[in-house]
Amino acid sequence: MEKLERLTKQEEEAMLAIWKTGNGFVKDFLDKIPEPQPHYNTFTSTIKNLEKKGYVKGTKRGLMYEYEPLVGEELYKKQFLTGVVRNYFDNSYKELVAFFAKEQQISEAELKEILEMIHQSNR
Repeated sequence: MEKLERLTKQEEEAMLAIWKTGNGFVKDFLDKIPEPQPHYNTFTSTIKNLEKKGYVKGTKRGLMYEYEPLVGEELYKKQFLTGVVRNYFDNSYKELVAFFAKEQQISEAELKEILEMIHQSNR
């Protein structure tokens, strides 16, 4: 898997809006950002940074640019989580789950659901 460049919080927020929207214009994405929304020009700069990093591609349509995501949400999640597990949990998904269990961020019922998903995927 090709290593993706790390995104800032603002860039991640923009990518979430882009993934929700699909192809669109800056205004379309900005409408998906929760309040308080960044200024239009600031948000446009964020989108341009995403283009430089290879996350989106802009195509000129008249006076505006239409953007399309080049990196899928699942790929980003996978790479991001892999980095978190490697850097903070000794490269162990077991340690990650144990952390959430210890912090009471995951219930026994949710753990059972996860086990069932594992069993289903192994069949």
